[in-house]
Amino acid sequence: MAEPKKAGLLRYLKEAFTFRWNMLVFGGAAAAAVVSGHADIAIPLVVAAEVVYLAGLTTLPRFQGAIDAKVRAEERGQTGQRAAVTPQDVGDARDRILEVLKSLTEDRRSRFLRLRARCVEMSRIANAVRGDTRDSSGASTELRTPALDRLLWVFLRLLLSEQAISRFLQAADEASIEKTVGDLKIRRKKRADSVGEANQADDRIIRSLDDSISTAEARKENVEKARHNAEFIATELDRLENKIQAVTELAVGHTDPNEMSHRIDAISDGIQQTEQTIRELQQITGVSDADTTPSILDTDLTPQRQVEGAGGRRS
Repeated sequence: MAEPKKAGLLRYLKEAFTFRWNMLVFGGAAAAAVVSGHADIAIPLVVAAEVVYLAGLTTLPRFQGAIDAKVRAEERGQTGQRAAVTPQDVGDARDRILEVLKSLTEDRRSRFLRLRARCVEMSRIANAVRGDTRDSSGASTELRTPALDRLLWVFLRLLLSEQAISRFLQAADEASIEKTVGDLKIRRKKRADSVGEANQADDRIIRSLDDSISTAEARKENVEKARHNAEFIATELDRLENKIQAVTELAVGHTDPNEMSHRIDAISDGIQQTEQTIRELQQITGVSDADTTPSILDTDLTPQRQVEGAGGRRS
């Protein structure tokens, strides 16, 4: 795994010097030194104390990790002073998420909403542990990342894929397909015996039966592949749900935002196989892989905004 990008010494010094309490203390001490009547002695002492402070703070791994995470967040456009989100952006994100939620059965939709609610609750708890109550959304900085939104978006699309495959397997009568293959092979054998080996290549009925057998066997293989995909998706849903819960719970007791961001990115980068399966099932689910990830944690998905009457019994 690639080493996380470092902010650099100059950025560490800038953040340490511009810290509001340092500016207050340093400014007050400098002013006091000037009016003390012994500025020639006091000012060098104040400067020396500031140098010691800067040297000590900028070498602390925890401080460096926090600044590194802040720099990466700025590069992702997810700084503490977040870019303004227009009402149109919020509406588009909500519409895209609700479009998928509407098509899910009630139990699958509830499963996703429970997971999202847990993420939001863990974020609020993480904020409370840090004594940070300024963010009304309740989403802690290290959890409010595109990577976590991506994990939730993949989870939601997986639920849709699982539902589509479940319906396909119910509609596809595997026993009937097996019987069709067997019957066609019996008919072909009878026809081959009746026309003789020399005439089989030119017999239109045999060619038609061969084509029917190939088609039926292709249907059988497709059902087997769908069954395998269904098993994989069910397992992947459980794995992804546990990963998301684990990383949000870790944020409560974790004090290193750099490591938290790194953990989330690592999990997000490890789902290529899952997304490949979603792409393969795109024709069934109708969810385009080209879609950008909506901001799931910041989008209002209260029950009042959900479409009434959606869902039903699980397939």
